[in-house]
Amino acid sequence: LPVLGLCLGLQCIVIEAARSVGLTEANSAEFDPDTPDPVISTMADQRDAVAGDADLGGTMRLGAYPATLEAGSIVAEAYQSTNVSERHRHRYEVNNEYREQIAESGLRVSGTSPDGHLVEFVEYPREVHPFLVGTQAHPELKSRPTRPHPLFVAFVGAALDYKAAERLPVEIPEQHANGREHPDTAAQP
Repeated sequence: LPVLGLCLGLQCIVIEAARSVGLTEANSAEFDPDTPDPVISTMADQRDAVAGDADLGGTMRLGAYPATLEAGSIVAEAYQSTNVSERHRHRYEVNNEYREQIAESGLRVSGTSPDGHLVEFVEYPREVHPFLVGTQAHPELKSRPTRPHPLFVAFVGAALDYKAAERLPVEIPEQHANGREHPDTAAQP
């Protein structure tokens, strides 16, 4: 199924990618401050506030920020540009210490802040997944009924392509609490 992760959605995509390459305790410092593998961590300029050593009010990364997209990426195709500006509202980011390990999963960073320090977009190449894109931003804040955001247009297009390929509905077998298929729904020989 096509996936578009916004803000926390990108963070969850990154956590799962890290877990898939053996970082079984990978997590966000927001969810588990004691995780041994904080693949999502507090932004450097937010640490004092989150720790309670400074005023938490008004400390988020708020407003519009530029991003540079990788040419040929799904997101660059959606925007039809490699330079974009998106709105943000968060304190946590992808931890750069884990970027190499996250890349081992096949997930690629397809957009960053202009200086390359902040991960703004991630995606799997189409050969791995037809449409799995995450952004740290909030594109819903720039979308309008008569002018939908390019990421939403691309996402809906991917969903329509998926349906046209007759991959819907996705059948999900009933399962027992132990994770095994229910006998009535198990495949018959």
